[in-house]
Amino acid sequence: MEATNWESSSGGASDTGDEDNYEQDINDEEECLSASGCLRKLQFRKHASTARWNDQMGMAEVLENKGSLWTTTGIVRCGKIYCSIEETLFLIEVGALHLLDHDNSSLSLKDVYKKVAEGRSGRLWEQFEVYRHLKSLGYIVGKHRVPWSLKNVRNDCDISSPSSTENKGASDVKSDDEQSICRLLNAIQLDEVTPIFDVFLPHNKFRKSSPGDPNFMVCLTRGYPPSKEEIEVLERTSRGIPMKYCHVEHGRVCFFSFDKVELPLLP
Repeated sequence: MEATNWESSSGGASDTGDEDNYEQDINDEEECLSASGCLRKLQFRKHASTARWNDQMGMAEVLENKGSLWTTTGIVRCGKIYCSIEETLFLIEVGALHLLDHDNSSLSLKDVYKKVAEGRSGRLWEQFEVYRHLKSLGYIVGKHRVPWSLKNVRNDCDISSPSSTENKGASDVKSDDEQSICRLLNAIQLDEVTPIFDVFLPHNKFRKSSPGDPNFMVCLTRGYPPSKEEIEVLERTSRGIPMKYCHVEHGRVCFFSFDKVELPLLP
C-alpha cells in the first residue's frame, strides 16, 4: 500500500422537531470561519447562543440558539440541540457560544479547556484538534454513528426507538435520550483505529434530518500508521465511503489515505 498525503495544517433547533424550517444565514457562517483563523484567543461576537453543560452526558444542551451555525452543528433530540465537547469548545473559541454550568454560573474558556484535557483516554484534545481543523476549512463534521436527528435514521444506529417514547412523560423521554447519546459516545473507542468523524463537503442544502452519506470518514491514529489488517477491516465496514487517517503531533494535524498499487513483474 502507498500512503497518499491529503492535507496538512495546524491548528429552538435548526431541525427542531426534525423539521426543515431553518432560514440560511451565510454571512454568519463566514464570520465564524473567519474568526477561527485565531482560534487560541477568545473571540467576541455581537450575538452569541447560550448552552448549559451536562457533566453526565459530556455535552452541552443549547438553551438559546442564534445564527445559522446550528444548521450544521449539534444533534437534535426532542426539539433540543446538544453539542459535543468539540463543538462546544470550537463555538466558544469563535465567540458564538456562552456556556453555563449546572448552577447557571458562567464557564470560562479555561474551564472548557480543562474538560477537554481531562477527557477519556487522554486523547480528547487530539480529537478536538482534528474537529477544529476540519471546521476551519469549512467542512460539516459530525460524530461517527451518532445520528444528527432521529428522523429517517438508519436502523443500524443504536438509538432509542421513537415508538417507545409514546407513553412516557417529557422527563422520561429526555432521560432516555440522554442515556442513548451517552451510549453512542462511549462506543467510540479512541484507543483503537476506528472512525471518529463523518465529514461532509460544505453546502447550503444540508439537513440534519436527511444528511445522506458523508463524503469521507476520519480515523485518529495512535502515533503510528494502522496495520494492513486494520485498514482492510475498516474498508470492509465503510460501505464504500472513503477513509482518511489523521495524526496529531505538537498542534499539527496531518491527514493521509491509502491506495492499493501493484508492482510490475520483473523479468
